[in-house]
Amino acid sequence: MFASQSALAVRYAESLAKEATVRGLIGPREVPRLWERHLLNCVYPVERVPLNARVADVGSGAGLPGLVWAIARPDLHVTLIEPLRRRTVYLEKVVSELGLKVEVIRSRAEEVDRTFDFVTARAVAPLEKLARWCLPLVTTGGSLLALKGSSVADEVAAATDSLRRMGAVDISVDKYGPVDGGTTVVEVVLE
Repeated sequence: MFASQSALAVRYAESLAKEATVRGLIGPREVPRLWERHLLNCVYPVERVPLNARVADVGSGAGLPGLVWAIARPDLHVTLIEPLRRRTVYLEKVVSELGLKVEVIRSRAEEVDRTFDFVTARAVAPLEKLARWCLPLVTTGGSLLALKGSSVADEVAAATDSLRRMGAVDISVDKYGPVDGGTTVVEVVLE
């Protein structure tokens, strides 16, 4: 998954287990399952993203999935969008320590005046609300890749009409990674 970047992934995991936990960005109960529940869960969908794509991670928090994608795929142009100062301070520190070429923007998604090929988010908001924040950041022909949990079918059903009004031409649910424990992603493609 992380190929030649595995040492960076280990360093990031160590930072999540220690510093991110102390800062309240990761719960202490999450530490034993950082790899399975967070790092691997985030890395699986990056296979969907083509080479050299411009990617924004909205509500990045501790860097999930944005930093994971930047580590696994150094070809990507990753921007982390996070409104809370304590989180952006952590993100900037990790980016610097790991030597990643990642931009960190302290802002709400609605205030960012740029577009990206792909916008992603994990555990931020229900799909309809998330789309209102993220789709304005998606370039024409680009996609929102929302990492979702078990209620994905209900969220998609509830949001489909709104997503179409917002310009979605295709809405799909795909699973990435192992069949018994992969990551569910809702992809919303803009016209």
